[in-house]
Amino acid sequence: MKIISINAGSSSLKFSLFDMSNESVIASGLFERIGIEGSCYTIKYNGEKLEQEVELVDHSDAVRILLEKLIDLNIISSLDEIDGVGHRLVHGKDKYSSSVVITDEVIEDLEKFKDFAPLHNPANVLGIRAFQEVLPNIFMVGVFDTAFHQTMDEVTYLYPVPYSWYKDYGVRKYGFHGTSHRYIASTVAKLLNKNEFRLISCHIGNGGSITAIRDGKCVDTSMGLTPLAGIMMGTRSGDIDPSIITYVMEKEGKNASEVIDDLNKRSGLLGLSEYSHDMRDILEHIDEGDEKALLARDKYVRSIVNYIAQYYLLLGGVDAIVFTAGVGENSIPIRKLVCEKLLPLGVKIDLDKNNIRGEITKISTEDSKVAVYVIPTDEELMIARDTLSKLENR
Repeated sequence: MKIISINAGSSSLKFSLFDMSNESVIASGLFERIGIEGSCYTIKYNGEKLEQEVELVDHSDAVRILLEKLIDLNIISSLDEIDGVGHRLVHGKDKYSSSVVITDEVIEDLEKFKDFAPLHNPANVLGIRAFQEVLPNIFMVGVFDTAFHQTMDEVTYLYPVPYSWYKDYGVRKYGFHGTSHRYIASTVAKLLNKNEFRLISCHIGNGGSITAIRDGKCVDTSMGLTPLAGIMMGTRSGDIDPSIITYVMEKEGKNASEVIDDLNKRSGLLGLSEYSHDMRDILEHIDEGDEKALLARDKYVRSIVNYIAQYYLLLGGVDAIVFTAGVGENSIPIRKLVCEKLLPLGVKIDLDKNNIRGEITKISTEDSKVAVYVIPTDEELMIARDTLSKLENR
């Protein structure tokens, strides 16, 4: 079977086409600047890369051109080869605890929940509508970022605020990156060859979240009502004193939305370093003696360590810690610094084994009390797997 995984943004559409007989990627690519001047697409297939500027008025244009190119490039012989489409959906609130076949009700819920993910849910709907227009009879599945975290208990997901905020407005912890954390949990289960295990999954990239997992289920996660909570990130502040918001509003004459925008887009690594949200830039400037870069890196590392230590106690010890996503998979220095600070927990890594990027590797020493792995995440594959499962069980 061939399945397409789709991640639609407000002006973009990312895709991966899988052959599910062996879970291999046949083709992948990105349509960018949809509805904006200078729109273009990139398609990678068979070791080749096609890049082209093209007018993309809306997401339907992107889907139409994508499907035409899959045939023109002989990636598939006809559209009949596509058995299903899986969509990354960001926010399902507490209604959706697993992936679902996309129906009118699901689409209505995505629109209803848009206040919880105003940049993402409407874009997800655009992607679904585009495929409905171009391939009206195609089987589609929605895979929610929030679904994996619905196993958290009330003590974990409720905030110590007026209960009516939760009852009336849905104010609670939802968590994100769930598809990535679920992929890591399933991979660790295979590596450890057991279904009962305690895991801390560290998805650290420009955005980042740490998740405590017991026996494949989420116990707690660092992101909250929105992705702004938790660890320090590339441009997001992570956890702060909420009184800072009103204080800065008064000092700078801003409204709440403007301050929240600062916390989302101009804080984190970018805020402290004052020039970059990219960890590679930060590390390069540290080598040049930049004190703000050093401050940004150390604050970033500490925020990760604090959550790992907290979840170590919550789980009563752990069998494995996993680094994944952009920084987790590729930043040798950050993994080293984090693990050095976890030495009181018995964590020890082999510096030679840690000298890798983007491949599944156990980097802990034989006498480490906790196994430490680097595992590249694959959210697109999880989406394809869920779509296949729904196809086979319909």
